[in-house]
This record gives sequence, structure tokens and C-alpha cells, in this order.
Amino acid sequence: MGSPAAAGWGAAPSKRARRGSGSAPDEPRGPGDPRLWDTERLCQHLQRSGVAEPGLLRRFRESGITGSMLLDLPACALEVTRVCLPAERLKVLACLNKLRQQDMDVMKVFNDPIHGHIEMHPLLVRIIDTPQFQRLRYIKQLGGTYFVFPGASHNRFEHSIGVGYLAGCLVRALKERQPELDITPRDILCVEIAGLCHDLGHGPFSHMFDGRFIPLARPDLKWKHEMASVKMFEHLIASNKLEEVMKSYGLVLEEDLNFIKEQIGGPIDESAAGKLWPYRGRQKEKSFLYEIVANKTNGIDVDKWDYFARDCHHLGIQNNFDYKRLLKFVQVCEAGSQKHICARDKEAANLYDMFHTRYWLHRRAYQHKTGNIIEIMITEALQKADQYFKIEGSGGKLYQISTAMEDMEAYTKLTDNIYLEILHSSRPELEEARGILRKVERRQLYRFLGETRPETARTVIKSNSLLESFANSRPEKNPPDVVLKAEDVIIDVINMDYGMKEQNPIDNVLFYCKADPSKAVNITKEQVSKLLPMTFAEQVIRVYCKSQDPDTVSAAKQYLIQWCITNDFTKPQDGDVVAPHLTPMKESWNNRRNDGHRTASTPSCKQRLTFEK
Repeated sequence: MGSPAAAGWGAAPSKRARRGSGSAPDEPRGPGDPRLWDTERLCQHLQRSGVAEPGLLRRFRESGITGSMLLDLPACALEVTRVCLPAERLKVLACLNKLRQQDMDVMKVFNDPIHGHIEMHPLLVRIIDTPQFQRLRYIKQLGGTYFVFPGASHNRFEHSIGVGYLAGCLVRALKERQPELDITPRDILCVEIAGLCHDLGHGPFSHMFDGRFIPLARPDLKWKHEMASVKMFEHLIASNKLEEVMKSYGLVLEEDLNFIKEQIGGPIDESAAGKLWPYRGRQKEKSFLYEIVANKTNGIDVDKWDYFARDCHHLGIQNNFDYKRLLKFVQVCEAGSQKHICARDKEAANLYDMFHTRYWLHRRAYQHKTGNIIEIMITEALQKADQYFKIEGSGGKLYQISTAMEDMEAYTKLTDNIYLEILHSSRPELEEARGILRKVERRQLYRFLGETRPETARTVIKSNSLLESFANSRPEKNPPDVVLKAEDVIIDVINMDYGMKEQNPIDNVLFYCKADPSKAVNITKEQVSKLLPMTFAEQVIRVYCKSQDPDTVSAAKQYLIQWCITNDFTKPQDGDVVAPHLTPMKESWNNRRNDGHRTASTPSCKQRLTFEK
């Protein structure tokens, strides 16, 4: 790293040589000291580096020349000069001395507010010090949530570093606990790189870009940020010429690059998804390695561990999940024909807490009603600016905001800064987009009318017909003077769950017991507690009015009550206040628990008599 600012987000990184780190000798912290190499390891490296002819390698093998013999010439000069010419010896020595210098590359120490002082492998530091990775400094981790929670100013940059660190923690814990798994230095380094690079493909304001903007701007495109992460990783390696650096640290390019990309985005060959083993990077014997960074089986992965801790810290919300404890109680067991990461049986309740933490973060922060409408307004601004905003990509070709992900050179330039570029522009064609962002700046947001849920087990699909049905829900009883149109309102349909839609994610978690740690078992919800949730997903439907006019907002709230009655939705919490003449029309909204206690949704007797007249 060239400067303290490039090294981290706190103080300048500390430096110390690898040989003083006290780390285990087989950890992937560098290519290794050539003095420790035997003849075969020496010959393999010289062959891979292209500095020795086959004849010289044959002579080295026949004479048993080792790394220490070449580098300790005063003592071994006679043996070395017998097998190689002076010019050959100089080329070999130059190669090995360069390698020794690289082996002494410093470990960078980052002062992270979540994980403390963490070490990063020199190859990871080389990846961090690229424009493609530095781009993550300018993408907010929580998008529009920052407009609601002033502390949520953290970015994808520090989260990615945290995930890379935790990925290394987990894979090393498994290696130390179970040496028979044959986890190699290459495996560890690849898992760390995958953790570090898993979010390279995020667009402006993180999930707002792929969850809101792209589906509206390009409805026919099936695109996820993981796809862009894989492409951006390829672009990062190629444009910064890191292939040789990766080789020098012992990585096998095609195999290990495939492994890293598969951890980020899944199988490279989509047609192989149904095969018994669809991956190319690692064989089936190491299937558990694919469950560390992005666990498709049950969602327990280091990505969540970091963002739970990091987001809670910045949001000011208590985090009840402790990943450090879980690290002590995981190991690999074989189930069926594959090896999986399993948790100790006594950790089942803690894992339910983990998934509840995920739901609660969505409920309180990620899907906050104000944060969501701000993201909706920013999305509208990006839509209106899309055709007028040009980003130069490779070969000078110009791309729009919605097409920049097709070219990684253009996509590298697309960050949250697009917001300020539109806001501060003077171009007349951006006036409409600029006006929306000015409303966000002045907190002139679309007015929240209320939220509701389907009363029956059905799924509501966000569509134009939903808006039309709302516009047609003008109450017949004491109708308001204002007549609404579909374009006057925003309906936001939010799905919140434990990570696997309606399914209980713990059903897919394998556990092991103290009596037989090698055997993987399932644990049902009933075996854990009777107080756990019965359902694991819900839909929340929120309605907003674009107008700030009090009469229009009042009328829209009455429309909302009628709409909920017609569509068999739950009553909005303020329904009895904003439309007391409408709520008695739905019988299920007014049932009493018993004679002595009236529910919050039940009007008083005096009110009911008034309504019945």
C-alpha cells in the first residue's frame, strides 16, 4: 500500500515481516523461504517461472541441488558449479532472491472497529490496492438507510475486508480442528480471496441498484450483483496483471480462479447445476469449502456474520449473535455423499437467534418505511436520468446507468457519486431527476399512508394492477372529495423472512452431538423450543402518497382502508383514527377477545351506535 489512506479506514497499517509473525508454517502467507525447499520443490518453481531449461532441471535432480545449496554459495559453491554454468546460476539466483524478498512482504494490520486488529495476507493487500476494489469505498453498505440512521455511513469496502478476514478464521479453525480434511494453503488463500471479493459487483446504494433500479430499468434482464462480482473479479485480476503474483504465492491459475469465482457466484457452467458435482474449482471431497463465504444450503456464512456485527454497530442496534462462539462449535461431517459444515447440537437455539437477528435487522432498519421511500425516490431519479447519463467504458464506448454492468471498465466508475452528479448538474435534460433528489435533500418525501398484510396465506405481486385496484377503492360511505389516480400513490411490497422464504433454514442445518462428533444429524424445531416461530416469512405492503397536500393525504388514507377491506388485508394500525366510519364494515377487524377487554381495533359502544344510525 502506498499510503495510510490506501491501507485501511483507521490508522496507518502496522507492518511486520512474515517470519516474525509466529504463524504456522503451512499457512498461505507467502510462497515460502526457498532455503527450505527440497530438490523437487525447487525444480517445480524454476520450471513454472521459466528461468531454467529442462537440461538444467534434470541436472539439479540428479545432483540433489536444494534451495539452501544455491543460496549458500560459499559453503556449496563446488557442488553448484558442477551442475550449472555461471550465466544459468545468475538467472536462478535472481529468481530465488526475488522470491525471498517477496516472502518478506509485510502482513498489513488493519484496525477494524468490529474485529479489532486483523492481519491481511500480502496477496489480499495487492487486491485491495486496485481501482476495482477501492471503488467499494464509495458504495454505502446500507444504501438509503443512511438517510434514516446517521451512523450507518459505512461502506462495502470495510465489510468486504471483514468477510475476507472471517473466511480465513473459519477455514483455519476447521483445518486446526480436523487435519484429516487436508485443507491446503491454497484452499485457505482462495477462500480468503472469495470473501474479500464477494461484493465487488454491487452498484450504487448497494441492494437498491439490483433490487429496485435494474428490475424497473431492464425488466427482462435477470441480473444479480453476484454475477457482476465474478466479472469484476476477472477484470481486477487481468487489468492489474495479478496472474503472476498469484502464481508466485502458489495458486494454480485456472483451477483456483474457478474456485474463487464459484464461491462468489455458484457453478460456472449453469447447465451443470443438476449434476452430482457441478463445481470445477475443487473436488467433491472438499464440498464444505463452498459453505464458508456464501452458503446456499442454509444461509449460515461469514458474510452474514460480518454484516450482523458491523451493521448493528453502526445502526446502534444490539447484536445478539456471537460468531466467535459458533467458531468453537463447528466441524465437518459427512452426510450422504458430501461433507458439510455442522454445528454442535447445543447451538441450535443460537442459530435460531441468528436468523431472528437477520429478520429483526430487516424489520427495524433495512426495510425501514422512510429508508425505503427514499430509495424509491432515488430509483425514480436514476430512471429519469438513465438515458441522458453516459459513462465511458473500454474502447471509448458509452454506457447508461442501466447498462454499465455490461462493461467492467464503465462499471468501475459507477458508484454512489451518481447521486451528487445528478443533484449538482445543470443540464436541462436532468431537471426532472434533479428535482426528485432535491426533495430528498429537503426531506419532502412521499407521505407514508400505512402498512398492511395479507390476512390469508397468499402472495401479493407488485404490479400496475395493484395500483389500479387502489385507485378504484374510493369509499362508497362518506367518500372524500379528492379523487385519486394510480400515479398518485406508491405501493411497496416487501418480503421479509429468515433467509429461505417460507422455509425454516434450520431444517437444512446439520448438527453433531458430543456422543458421536462424526455423525451428522438433523434437529427439528420441536426439539429446540415450543416458543419458536410457526412461520418464517411474511409480506408487508406499504402505501405512500406522492402529494404533500393534507386533503389529498387524508383522502388517500381512506382509500387505503377501503382497499384493505376489499382485498382482505389486515387493518392498518391507525385505521380506527383515520377512517372510523369504514373500519366497522369488516367483521374480522372488530371481534372482541372477551367481554371485559376490547382490542385496539374495536371501536367503543358509543362509536358503534353512531355508525349504525
